[in-house]
Amino acid sequence: MKAATLARLGGWLAGVWAGLMAGIGFVAAPLFFASLPRADAARLAAGLFSLDATIGLCLGAVLALVGLQLGRDRAERGTGSRFARELVLALAALLCVVVGYYALQPMLDAARAGQGALSFGALHGIASAFFFVRLASVAALAWLLTKPFN
Repeated sequence: MKAATLARLGGWLAGVWAGLMAGIGFVAAPLFFASLPRADAARLAAGLFSLDATIGLCLGAVLALVGLQLGRDRAERGTGSRFARELVLALAALLCVVVGYYALQPMLDAARAGQGALSFGALHGIASAFFFVRLASVAALAWLLTKPFN
């Protein structure tokens, strides 16, 4: 597959992923808490964020492979490093998924039950920060991949 086509495909995937995250984080979850009882809203939001994390692992892995291939192509042409910006952004997004959801979710559950060193609010803030960094990384990746491939 030509590098320009691969970059374009990666741009589309990153754009869809960023849109999905923005829809869940800025539309669906707040709407749940505004219109449903707190327990029901929390259950539905947790399900959405679980789905988001699973999709994020899959799309992040694909986009990391895209970044790796684009870096390899640039390195073979002598115009860049194999460790390309696209790969760095995709790996940053993957790290945010792993830490922000898979590492913090059990801690959030424990804090909700009154256990653990940090409060639920503090952990929720940390998880939200990872979510926003991931969204920014994926949006930057989508923007970067839409530029003409050199």
